[in-house]
Order: sequence, then structure tokens, then C-alpha cells
Amino acid sequence: MTRFDSIIWFVIPLCLCVALPALAETSFPPPGWVEQPDPLASPHAVRGGVLRFMSFQPPKSLNYYVDNSTYTRQMFELMYETLLDADSITYEFTPWLARRWRISDDNLTYTFELDPAAKWSDGKPILAEDVKWTFDQIMNPKHAAGAMAAWLSIFESVEVLDERTVRFHAKNAHWRNLVAAGSIYIMPKHAFEGQDFNRLDFDHIVVSGPYTFSGGQEQVDTRLTRRWDWWATDRPAARNKMNFNTLIFRYYSDRITGFEAFKKGIVDIYPVYSARVWARETFGEKFDKNWLVKRSISNYNPAGFQGYAMNMRRPPFDDLRVRQAIAHLVDRETINRTMMYNAFFLHRSYYEDLYDAANPCTNVFFTFDIEKAKDLLREAGYVLNTQTGILEKEGKPLTFRMLTRDAHSEMPLALVNMAFKEVGIDMKIVRKDWAAWMRDMDEFNFDMTTAAWSGTLFRDAETMWHSAEADRQSGNNITGFKNARVDDLIERQKTIFSLAERNAICREIDAIITAEVPYVLLWNRSETRFLHWDKFGMPPTVLSKFGDERSLLGYWWYDPDTAAELKAAISTGGMMPPRPVTVDFDTIFNAIQ
Repeated sequence: MTRFDSIIWFVIPLCLCVALPALAETSFPPPGWVEQPDPLASPHAVRGGVLRFMSFQPPKSLNYYVDNSTYTRQMFELMYETLLDADSITYEFTPWLARRWRISDDNLTYTFELDPAAKWSDGKPILAEDVKWTFDQIMNPKHAAGAMAAWLSIFESVEVLDERTVRFHAKNAHWRNLVAAGSIYIMPKHAFEGQDFNRLDFDHIVVSGPYTFSGGQEQVDTRLTRRWDWWATDRPAARNKMNFNTLIFRYYSDRITGFEAFKKGIVDIYPVYSARVWARETFGEKFDKNWLVKRSISNYNPAGFQGYAMNMRRPPFDDLRVRQAIAHLVDRETINRTMMYNAFFLHRSYYEDLYDAANPCTNVFFTFDIEKAKDLLREAGYVLNTQTGILEKEGKPLTFRMLTRDAHSEMPLALVNMAFKEVGIDMKIVRKDWAAWMRDMDEFNFDMTTAAWSGTLFRDAETMWHSAEADRQSGNNITGFKNARVDDLIERQKTIFSLAERNAICREIDAIITAEVPYVLLWNRSETRFLHWDKFGMPPTVLSKFGDERSLLGYWWYDPDTAAELKAAISTGGMMPPRPVTVDFDTIFNAIQ
């Protein structure tokens, strides 16, 4: 199921007889609104079966607030729910845990009335105190919830008005207020109160969502089981969704090992992030006979970015000229051509989908240029030590550690390192597992690292690029980026409710950031690619309008008839019917309307 990445108080004496004016508010949803089934959910869906999904990073915690990872979030959002949902086509807000909400005309207060039907898995009602408790835990500076704390820092406080009514008090009239308040995953106060929020006990978990944690082996897999007593099972918006009885997330830090496990049938879904796998490894009997299916889905999944993040808090990357030189030494064109079959576009922006023919991207584009890199390093004061072959400045060599998480990300670095050595830069590659890498990110204990960020429909530069976030541990500003002009632009866009105007400001921010080179931007692709065993039913669009391969968790189902056909085909060496490799969301959705 899709979920959506200053008040002054006066003490009023009891004897005061003058009534306070009521807040001028607008209520939602509008009168006459009726919840509708999701048009993307197939009426042919059936419940049952198991889906084994491949993940590449085992969680350090099932608490997404302290483990800022897409892999943790995909499990967390199956167990916990938000105050508001979003329409799968328009992305307009719709009720979920909150059945109604009100926004004050000054955009400073947001009041939510919880649905009396909403219950925790232990049968207790979901109350306003749960909302306030969740907010308070996230904002507690002792808790490692930096990324979400930054997102919610626009609020002064959360107030319980009555058992099922809660009010968010915003510091300013910010366009993000409703998005932020409505997208908090609410946790049960009665189940977790008194525990260390950074180390919550999930062994005897209380949840509100359609799935609950039911076991698993540490660093190997995590198992979620569908709740037959889920409070929202009969709601129209939940119809024909969340169909699998069991979801198993299996972890493979090495993608090659994961791919072999997929071909053996140990997992059912394999997300393809490697151009080589897509171009060269998807052949043979299992693919030729359609037992294994290739998928390339074009939809409205927001574009993210990936690159080599440089820690600007310390030398050598506190010098812009060094960062620019590094960017000129990464031969992206050759890497894309020789290692990636020209399957990717090269980034020139942190917000790729903000640009089109009417708004072309004019950001600086760093081409491979060794001589330009040498000039920049010379300007920065580096001189070659002819005995060691390493550049030095004031007797200190230009050396740094490149922190990686898997062999796949290290493949392009062999070519990159050749250019580094040619100009006299010493790069040492250090590989760590996901948990250790996250600890280093939280503590800013790195020089350079590979990092990839998913996109969001609600583009907001604040949590990643504002100077106030540069020193927040467990936050998104991992490079320590600080720029006064960017701060001013971020502050200016907060009170602008026009999306077009905000996008224009975001493009200006993007140009500044790109020129400051906190990352060496790399490459990306516009479609979602993955492989699967052909034993599932799915809607015609395959994925949701805005989601990547993870969105299939809510829309697919185990099809016993198709699974029996696959088993028979494997037994006899027969063929399965072909499935379309490429799927365009608009084409399919418009055809079925």
C-alpha cells in the first residue's frame, strides 16, 4: 500500500469569562467524499502464498527511525501506518489512521481525528497519545532519528486534545506541514514506552499494519506474516491488496551471490541494478523458456541520484578545487560505455526530473579531463613528490579512504583509481558491511563513500542541504554541505505554496550544489528493472504509478494455477507463455480505463 522520503502560549486563568475565538479552519476530506477501491489493484487477486524478496542490506534495527534505509522502511511501512494515505493516481491525501483532519487558515495548526476503528494488533485502540509519543521520541536528541527529526523540525509541538484528537503546532506556515504530519508512521506508546528507542524490542511486537514480524535469522532473512485481524482489511482502499500470507526478505551483501540464489529459486524477485546482469546474464534455458521473466517498467517513480560523497568537514575535501579535480578524474562516459553497456544516463543534477524542454538543465557538467584536474590540484597547493609519486601539500600526502559496501560498487573504482594514480592521488578502498557503514556515516567517520538516494514526490532540499543539518548525526547531509545562499533559498521556499515557484527555486539550489561538488555525480536510469519467477499474478501496470519494484509487495499475489504451470514446465522442459518485458504505465493504464 502506498504511503507517502512559533506559537506563544498564554496561561488563561480559570475565572476568565471571555471566550477565546475558535480557530478558522478548513476540514478534510470534503463533504460527500467516499473512499474508493484502488484502481490499480486487480479484482483477480487472491490471498495466500509466500513471496521471497531479495534485499541487499540487513537492517541494523527494524525501527526505521534509527535505521534510515529503504530496505528497513519497506518492512516498517508494512507494520506501521500513517495518519494519511495518498490516492494511487492523483497522490491527493486521503484518510487512513485519521478519518478527518482540519487545517487552520493561517497554516499553523493541523488537527487530526483518529478513526475509532483503528486498533493495534493487541486489540488496544490507536490513540492521540500514540501520535504524540511517536513525535516526541523522534525529536528527542538522545535518539538516533536524525533524518526524521530534521523532517519534523518544522513543528513546535504536538498536543493531545482528547482521546482521539491530536493537533500539530507548526513553527511557520510551511508548505511541508501537512505532508510531514500526515506521513509519520505511528508507533504504540503502551508497547514501547520505557524502552531505549534506539534499541527497541521487536521480538514481541505490537503493530497496526497488515503485517507483523514473525521471525528470521540475523543477517540472513526477516519474515513478516499477514495479519488476518488487521483493522483495515475490509476498507475499500485495502481491497485486493496486501495479498501474500508471508513475506520473506533475504539478505545478500554480494549481488553476484544474490543473483545465483535467485536463479536457483531461493528468492522470487531480483532487482537489477547492474547493466551487465541485464545485458549479459539474462539468457539460458530458464529465461529462454520464460520461467524467469525480465521486467523494465516506465512510470512516475521519482528520480533519485547516486555518486561518490565527499566529507567536506575535513581535508582534503574541504577544498572546492580538490573536489572539482576529483570530479574531472571520474571517466563516467567510458565507465558507462565499457562496463554498463550505455544503459545509463549521466547525472548533471540532484533533481533530474525537475528539468524538461521548457526548463533545460544548465548545471556545470564535469567531463573527464586529467589536465584540468592537475591544474586545479596545483592551484590548491599540491606538489608532486617524485620519490613517492604522491601529491603533497605542506608535507601531507593527498591520500584518502574510499568506503564501500560491496564488490559491485568497487568495479568502476578500478578505472577511477588509474586516473587518480596518474595525477598522484592515493586512494585506499575499504569495504565494510551495511551496519558498520551506517555507523561511520552517523559519526562522519569517512573521507569518501558511495551513496545512492531515492527520489521523492515532495522535493525539499532542507534535510539534505541546509547548513543546520550538516552536523546532525544520523541525518541526510552526510557530506557536511554548508552554503549561505542555499540556506536563504531553502528558507524562502518554505512559505511558497505554488509548486511551480518552489521547483524554480529548487533548480537554483540544484545549480549551486552541483557547482560546489559535494558528490561526484555518477549515473542512473529512468526505468525500474527486475527479474521474477513466473508464478505470480499482478495488475496490468505491474507496479504502482509512483513506485519501484518494492511496490509489487502490495499489488501482486501468489497464483496457484500459474505456479503449477511453472512447476510442470520445469519438470518437462516446457515453455511458459511470454510476458512483456517493457511496460509503460501510461499506455497500460489509459488502455484499461
